Amino acid sequence: MAVRVLRAAHRPSSAWLNGGGVTREVAGAPHGAPVGGFDWRVSLADVARDGPFSTFPGVDRVITLVEGAGMALTVAGTEHVLGQPYRPFAFPGDAETRCRLPGGPVVGLNVMTRRGRATAEVAVVDPAHGIEVPAGAVLLVVCLTGSATLGSTGVTLGRFDAALLTPGGTVGTVRTVGPVGTVGPVGTVRTVGPVGTVVPGGSGTPGTPELLRTDGATAVVTIRPHG
Repeated sequence: MAVRVLRAAHRPSSAWLNGGGVTREVAGAPHGAPVGGFDWRVSLADVARDGPFSTFPGVDRVITLVEGAGMALTVAGTEHVLGQPYRPFAFPGDAETRCRLPGGPVVGLNVMTRRGRATAEVAVVDPAHGIEVPAGAVLLVVCLTGSATLGSTGVTLGRFDAALLTPGGTVGTVRTVGPVGTVGPVGTVRTVGPVGTVVPGGSGTPGTPELLRTDGATAVVTIRPHG
């Protein structure tokens, strides 16, 4: 896979039209597409006050609380309380949505996909989670707390840094394990090929490339482009 590192320090911000927050785009496709023309888009948002969310016709959304005391989203008249961090919540982007901040400002990871163009799943990696990535998927790794290291490159991601992994080889299963294949606290993610075959190279377990080590919370967004 090809790896592109996306540093938080180089990420421009965009203020919301209603003044309720600031968005920083992490990655999207097509690259540089306007808000109405993306197939998929991932961003981090600082939500400063109560108010409506913008509507996005034909778009599905997943929001994950990263920092703050929580938020309550009223989607199409039904309230959903997001009180715990790192628990993704999916909702239609074209539904009328309002946000209430009972404990003050929050930071959220926002994933949007245009129906018929792409779908996405969001998981937060820790030593207890395993993640499967289908062949041909696009993988976006976002470090939320602590640090994350791409073992095959030695690149270390700090808070809110990201890495975009695009197809450039065989991708099969990504799983969270400890050193030498045991479950452990370091949160190691390794890549193996389909039908039990192993992608050559890397470090750690012989023949199995170590893809990611994390000592905090790291979001893994699996994006499946269509067409």
